[in-house]
Amino acid sequence: MTIDVLSFGCRLNTYEGEVMRGHAREAGLSDTIIVNTCAVTAEAERQARQAIRRLARERPEAKIVVTGCAAQIAPESWGGLPGVSRVLGNAEKLEAAHWQPDSPSAVSDIMAAKETAAHLVTEFAGRARAFVQVQQGCDHRCTFCIIPYGRGPSRSVALGAILDQCRSLIASGYQEIVLTGVDITSYGHDLPGQPPLGQMVRRLLALLPDLPRLRLSSLDPCEIDEDLWRLIADEPRLLPHLHLSIQAGSDLILKRMKRRHLRADVLAVTKRARQLRPGIAFGADLIAGFPTETEETFAETLALVSEADLTMLHVFPYSERSGTPAARMPSVPKAVRKERAARLRAAGAEAAARFDARHLGQSVRVLAETETRGHSEHFRPVCLAAPAEPGQIVTVTVTGVDADGLIAA
Repeated sequence: MTIDVLSFGCRLNTYEGEVMRGHAREAGLSDTIIVNTCAVTAEAERQARQAIRRLARERPEAKIVVTGCAAQIAPESWGGLPGVSRVLGNAEKLEAAHWQPDSPSAVSDIMAAKETAAHLVTEFAGRARAFVQVQQGCDHRCTFCIIPYGRGPSRSVALGAILDQCRSLIASGYQEIVLTGVDITSYGHDLPGQPPLGQMVRRLLALLPDLPRLRLSSLDPCEIDEDLWRLIADEPRLLPHLHLSIQAGSDLILKRMKRRHLRADVLAVTKRARQLRPGIAFGADLIAGFPTETEETFAETLALVSEADLTMLHVFPYSERSGTPAARMPSVPKAVRKERAARLRAAGAEAAARFDARHLGQSVRVLAETETRGHSEHFRPVCLAAPAEPGQIVTVTVTGVDADGLIAA
């Protein structure tokens, strides 16, 4: 029985890929390839289409099931690709009934979704850390983003279900768990008592004394609640690395993106976090070449990288998404978007090098992902001189740095 999962895009897709693998196995499917698409950029869609065409040529006997955000938004365009046997929407892909051998394609109105079901996953194939979904969907309408139309409204997973999932993963040997979702800082508004993300995380850690390491996926800078701030300050198991959904460093561009924070808010968040947790690392999502972006407004974003000391950047050249307000705004030439993205990545590489240099001679605790590579508490890549057992946490000393991160013995 061969069930292969090819996931594009976010960590939530990684988690959902394992849920689908389990459903497919239980249904008795064989020689099946699940392609979990992403709709964030045109490039993500192009890569998924290219992969499907390649798989259809290389494995003509396999059944290809296409799902994910791009398939949810435009199912007919994916169903016509060579080798595709069915298309499942983002709700249907998580329901066991749709994985029976004779089940047809099914894509429902994701905007009508009212809740998100919990699923028990005990293994993440080939991965040393585990992912747990705590939230799904998004109620915001950033002008560049199509994802709410692929994921539906924001829905939260109750603490009990999150706890059950985490306990199963810890029993399976995982020592690091990442809480993930589409907009996790909106967690809890739809649950009884409206518990915020920080309260849920605090209770989760209190009930999981055997969990060594917990990470959070992307956070909205304007939605970090006071419980979460206290955990950043006082809870060593909540790792010293925050990834912020920033997108731009210019107030004008942020307003045109319809973001809910301004430049000063980002600087205030990073300053407060460093006061509470000296040495904390920050990642950030940034878009280069958003419509109407000038060289002056781009310079503000570029400067923010050093001003906020953003260590690990996810940079995306702006990509038009049909049906979004930004797609109707005056565009920046694609060559300029690409060039500005390269400059942001270079600034990010310089920031990462400065951060890494500060750790020379220091001890770091590394989650080994292979015998020779892993990630530190700050989510910096580490090359291990001595072999380590994948999935285990080892304490090593940083002896050098290179373009790929830390070198440790």
